[in-house]
Amino acid sequence: MAKRRTKGEGSLLLIKGCKIYYAQFYENGKQKRVSTGQRVKQKALAVLRRLVGDSERGLPSLADAQKIHYGDLRTALLANYTEKGNRSLEQRADGSETIVGLKQLDDFFGYKEGKHKNGKRYIKNPGAVVARLTTDAARKFARQRAAEGAGTAMINRSLACLRRMLRIAYEDRKIPAVPKIRLLKEPSARKGFLELEKFEELLRALPAHLHSLVLFLYWCGVRLGEAMQIQWQQVDLQARLIRLEEGETKNDEPRIVPLPAMLVNLLSTQTSKVGRVFDDTNLRSEWARACAAVGLGTLEKKKSESHNKRRKFNVWEKYSGLIVHDLRRSAVRNLRLAGVPENVSMKISGHKTRSVFDRYNIVSVDDISDAMRRVETNAAANGAGRIIAASAQPTLPASAEEKIVISENSVKISSRRGQRQNAKSSSSNKMGA
Repeated sequence: MAKRRTKGEGSLLLIKGCKIYYAQFYENGKQKRVSTGQRVKQKALAVLRRLVGDSERGLPSLADAQKIHYGDLRTALLANYTEKGNRSLEQRADGSETIVGLKQLDDFFGYKEGKHKNGKRYIKNPGAVVARLTTDAARKFARQRAAEGAGTAMINRSLACLRRMLRIAYEDRKIPAVPKIRLLKEPSARKGFLELEKFEELLRALPAHLHSLVLFLYWCGVRLGEAMQIQWQQVDLQARLIRLEEGETKNDEPRIVPLPAMLVNLLSTQTSKVGRVFDDTNLRSEWARACAAVGLGTLEKKKSESHNKRRKFNVWEKYSGLIVHDLRRSAVRNLRLAGVPENVSMKISGHKTRSVFDRYNIVSVDDISDAMRRVETNAAANGAGRIIAASAQPTLPASAEEKIVISENSVKISSRRGQRQNAKSSSSNKMGA
């Protein structure tokens, strides 16, 4: 008679008409029955033991994981961003929330939302099951996005969302393991900056309503997101200062930003001094056109297949070149060239760490050449130029008498060497005889 297993170990079942063993055990007082996928009893027993062990440790079973879809992980990700108060959580015009790179994941894994007549949104298709969110799926997504022309940085934003939602699901004990999601190698940090002459040319190509914003970004190095939150009550035109409040900056630290005279004069001419200070209407499109006009960027026409039955292709212009954030790099470089101490520059720009500040503190070829000119000027001032000039003079040739003495000595030396060689050869001949 077969030995009965003790209580809590579970059991194996063979259902009539099926050759595969099923594992049956209790979890939180509820009976669960899961296919082991095995026809051999010993192999099925190993699966049973693993399932019972995972249940005792509180790990989710494979059966539970198969009931979870991409939409469930997506909802948990947005909830996590809301709990932490991440500023990267964006709100669309229709009221829905999203993150940079999330929409591309939605399309790839088949997630779709619908809208009721009362305006309330609902999940129309939850997308792929969590078992399909694998390392291979991530690689396939990266290849597909690259084929569509997406940059490495944008692809990595989507992969980072996927990796984080899987990690949250694992921490919530919804999946037993986290697949390895590897990010692509991104290009080195941008080195874009603008000289003053080129900046003035760009400013003239931009519409008038963007002048104050672009001047502020170029001279003060403030982030665009910080600039767009500034209200008029934070501006002191007499003291030429703007006060950024806590919660408005990236690192949640308040700071004071000085203003250049030209920007103060421009802001003084504005009649309405209520609400937001700077206007960013059509900033991206106007920026692309202006940069292309002054030779700081290019606009390339692109087309793709359209889902609209009335037109076959969608046509748009893809911009590449100088970006708005390069104005921040230009401001940091201008502060350094003006001799402003680095700790003061970091206070103005809002950089918290030296490593990030150094990435923005761009050194051009002219800066390197100017550094060598300064070294030479300093050396000449200390008298090193005379020493260098003296050492650079050619060596005078030896006199005729010195040449004769040298030649006579060389002849004597060579003759002595010949006598020694002859003596050695004669002695060897005698020994041989």
